[in-house]
Amino acid sequence: MLTVVIGIVCGLVAVAFHESIRIAESFLARVARPENSRFWIGWLLAVPTLGGLVTGPILARYFPDARGSGIPQVKATYAERRGRVRLRDSVAKFVLSTIQIGSGASLGREGPTVQICSGVATALGRLARITPQAQRRLIPVGAAAGVAAAFNAPIAAVTFTIEEIIGKLDDTLLTGVIIAAALAAVIERSILGAHPVFDVAVHHGLDDARSLLLYAILGVAAAFVSILFTDTLLTLRLRFRGMARVPEFARPAIGGFLTGATAVLAILLLKAGGVTGGGYESLRRALSGELEVKVLLGLCLAKLLATCFSYSSGGVGGIFAPVLFIGAMLGGAFGSLDKSLFGHTDQAASAFALVGMGALFSGAIRAPMTSVLIIVEMTSGYELILPLMIANMSSYLIARRFRPQPIYEALLAQDGLNLEGHHLNEELDRFALKDLVAADRPFLSFAPSSPAKEVLRAASAPTWQTVFPVLDEERRIVGVITHAELRSVLTQNELPDETTALDIMRPPATVTTHHTLRIALERMRLEGVRELPVVDDDGRVIGFVDEGALAQIYLASLPPASTRAL
Repeated sequence: MLTVVIGIVCGLVAVAFHESIRIAESFLARVARPENSRFWIGWLLAVPTLGGLVTGPILARYFPDARGSGIPQVKATYAERRGRVRLRDSVAKFVLSTIQIGSGASLGREGPTVQICSGVATALGRLARITPQAQRRLIPVGAAAGVAAAFNAPIAAVTFTIEEIIGKLDDTLLTGVIIAAALAAVIERSILGAHPVFDVAVHHGLDDARSLLLYAILGVAAAFVSILFTDTLLTLRLRFRGMARVPEFARPAIGGFLTGATAVLAILLLKAGGVTGGGYESLRRALSGELEVKVLLGLCLAKLLATCFSYSSGGVGGIFAPVLFIGAMLGGAFGSLDKSLFGHTDQAASAFALVGMGALFSGAIRAPMTSVLIIVEMTSGYELILPLMIANMSSYLIARRFRPQPIYEALLAQDGLNLEGHHLNEELDRFALKDLVAADRPFLSFAPSSPAKEVLRAASAPTWQTVFPVLDEERRIVGVITHAELRSVLTQNELPDETTALDIMRPPATVTTHHTLRIALERMRLEGVRELPVVDDDGRVIGFVDEGALAQIYLASLPPASTRAL
């Protein structure tokens, strides 16, 4: 019932958020259009700047966690088991994103919707008085509802939540994620209409197999454009942070001014808008095949720069919509090339814009399943599935090869939050102890009746062991003696002769070959030891697992650059 309530409430909140941005744009961004004012250049420079001036001080002083996309914050909260996304940050995200996106920042509403809905979900969990651990499990439920409502694409919302937030297929969370995504999408569609946020009215498909080569090349191009976008955004973010003479609260205003200046140049040189805000109208024209090649490529570059200015300066908003915009412009340019080479129609050419959206999304966000399914849901069909898979996987593999760290984790790393430990846990879960147990190493053990003095003398000799098993007559483990027990024996001035291993041992702390390294690590921490005996199904010791195995997995899980640095 709580999941049902979350899906409904998140759907309503998302509708309210999207409508608030639309209303803000109608009042703020409208005056900056050339057709509405003779002084449009001044307005186009001033409005995004004022938006940054309003949000900057509030972010710097009161709500620093509300800046940016919101998805990195949600990822970190879930991965580091910090419990919940704060409702106060979600409320601030709602208000400040409305102001900044509505005033023309080159940012999207989709990322903020994820943080807003995750905050709503955990707040409802607290209201229902569920445990903090259960509240954490509501984070991906709220995230799925947010993505579903933002894109009006529930299937893509489920896959995105699995790929980006949870990080793996968790059966215990899947039902809640699906229910919340479906309900949020139903609410969104019932109020705003049954069409996805990027509505595609015409039918698209692969009409000529010769186009597959261009789709593959488009995937390669999208990979390098995604790398350019990621590197530019991260570099500018560091540059803005390094502006010692500029107060932190004023930096979003500088980003807003640069965004406005980029938009002015695009209108003057290309006679086209779309650089500010979500750019949905220009995106629609690209998907309809109405834009020329120079306009497509020009808007691709302009939107890339404007988004980096708006985001890196500390603005509030996401990169989903800008990434899809950039990909559509790049794909549209390849569509024009396809039309020139093979004489295809505008409809076939606009299919490249759709595939370009998915390919750039795959390269930048690193969610390849979502990048395919979101285009499938937009087109309401599978006719483009082969070009999508070719272009998206090409982009994903190439981008990952040259930039192993995804953009959201790179942003968190700049903020001093490293999710490497979360990924290490996933690596530890992948390896069973049977793969790494040291079974060929002889070890020292004792019988329960062994005199304590004999145990002390034998264990004091040089040995690799820090844990000594106590075995019964059938070689089954009945207890262990650790250095802590040995120190206890040493502190006794007179040790009675009748004291045996049975008297000084502790209950057996073991693992089996069916356990994973993560379980072994947790038991080592719990017992305060550096190694554990590994037993078979009958309780017989077959070897040991120690910290060296854990270190081996840790080093293997590091990206190549980190390993070289070590």
